[in-house]
Amino acid sequence: MPIKIITIGKKHDNWVVIGLETYQKRLKRPFNIEWLVLPNSKQSGPESRKNEAGRILASISADDYVVLLDEAGRNITSTELSKLIKGRLDKSKNVVFIIGGSYGADEAVFGRADYVWSLSKLVFPHQIVRLLLTEQIYRAQEIANNKPYHHS
Repeated sequence: MPIKIITIGKKHDNWVVIGLETYQKRLKRPFNIEWLVLPNSKQSGPESRKNEAGRILASISADDYVVLLDEAGRNITSTELSKLIKGRLDKSKNVVFIIGGSYGADEAVFGRADYVWSLSKLVFPHQIVRLLLTEQIYRAQEIANNKPYHHS
């Protein structure tokens, strides 16, 4: 099974599609990606997070290894990310990344997450996060396979 990325929001903007395709073409099993783009809630604030959480959690299996992207999460290196992903894939775990909605993720999603990861202390638009995450998954693949893409 490919790595699943669940994201809240609109479908990928055209300029993002170009970048995503660049990296996704390079990804090989088991690092290949499957996207699930869920629409934004029509509500706001806590109601939005709760609504989106229900749809996110319904898209995850009990045995999935879930990584939630959140600015309050842990900062890790690309090498650490590679080990995290590869370690789960080696144990035949499905890896699921979650990019929450514009109001963030609900406590229920935090509670289900096995790992909370921060790309940065900066906040990025969701479209850019999608591209950054895809590049980091590609980088993780290359690190795991001892390829020269990543220079440490």
